[in-house]
Amino acid sequence: MSEDYDIVLIGNGLVGACAGALLVRKAGIDPARIALLGRAAPPVPASGAAPEVRVAAVSRASERVLRAAGGWQRLDAARLTPYERMCVWHESVPPRSEGMLCFDAADLGEPDLGAIAELSALTQACLESFVAAGGIQIAGELEQLELTEDAAFVSSGGVKLRSRLVVGADGAHSEVRARSGLSARVRDYRQVALVANIATQRPHEHTAWQRFLRTGPLALLPLFDGTSSIVWSADEPYAQRLLECPDEEFEARLTVASDAVLGAARLASARVSFPLRSVRADGYVTTRCALIGDAAHVIHPLAGQGANLGLLDAAALCESIASAVTEGEDIGALRPLRRYEQQRRTHNLATDAAMTAFRSGFALSRGPLPRLLSSGLAAVNRNDWLKRILARQALGVSGELPQLARAQRSGI
Repeated sequence: MSEDYDIVLIGNGLVGACAGALLVRKAGIDPARIALLGRAAPPVPASGAAPEVRVAAVSRASERVLRAAGGWQRLDAARLTPYERMCVWHESVPPRSEGMLCFDAADLGEPDLGAIAELSALTQACLESFVAAGGIQIAGELEQLELTEDAAFVSSGGVKLRSRLVVGADGAHSEVRARSGLSARVRDYRQVALVANIATQRPHEHTAWQRFLRTGPLALLPLFDGTSSIVWSADEPYAQRLLECPDEEFEARLTVASDAVLGAARLASARVSFPLRSVRADGYVTTRCALIGDAAHVIHPLAGQGANLGLLDAAALCESIASAVTEGEDIGALRPLRRYEQQRRTHNLATDAAMTAFRSGFALSRGPLPRLLSSGLAAVNRNDWLKRILARQALGVSGELPQLARAQRSGI
């Protein structure tokens, strides 16, 4: 049995689901000729349930992309947590001091800097939008992939799908990347990210907090029920101790690691962990195939930019395909795919380099570099012009952006 499509997307996580929803709505292609192949989506928490552990810090640019995809409007607004401030400091300086760099949405005339949203809810909202617009959802996994000059062939569960273009959105261990011959450079950070929800002695103040420690950065993100989500990146030996120690010991260590910026911390969920690696695909495209999201790039989570970069990939690819359709080009040919690659690869590499520099510099506890970086944060804090530039980056509205990520009216 075989089926014929214009586009087959592999991977129905957030980036794949958003790309599918954008393509059926914005690419100028019959939605019934766009298929999304993936495993069953995880369940979405009920309206009265506690926040799930896996969340994403959605930038303003990403919110615009999700709105264009028809997903943002489907979210339960009561479970979103806009954050109004972002505060960053090094372990060598006390919190709430001049050495802490803080961005405030009010200084930009904005209601917030972004929103914390549950990952499963974001994904499900985009999948619903994709299906509602006429896209074809197929349950299964990629078993074989063959790329030719004229078509791509995907095999799954005894069904062979023929397509003009295959989009790999299947994560850091992408089978599409491996089977298409697109190479990648993988680097182990030798760190583990611990994720959990916590209750704190003091309110989170609708603020995203991040402290840079010698053993790795710790972020506290505000959640809708007054708790906070932590992302604690720690060197492997220490991370293992944090995973295995009793709850009371973990809570004590967390309170110290956060410098008690919100007072004493108490676990409100189980602890979840995942290893941290950098992935850089040497190329994002080849004839009949394009990679987006973690299939193309994985960066350190210290600034929470992974999901945002993937959503911008989805928007840029959709725009390149829409342009090809308008100009009568073959959507699976290298020319339109290169337009997408050139725009996104430069931006993603620059972001990765910046995150690597921050992580490496702040990982030092002694010597001139951490003191210099801490002094730099304090200097930025006193410079309104420079703070505005960095705040725009935090909003995700600076640099070259896909049109779908830009404001449709005047404003920031």
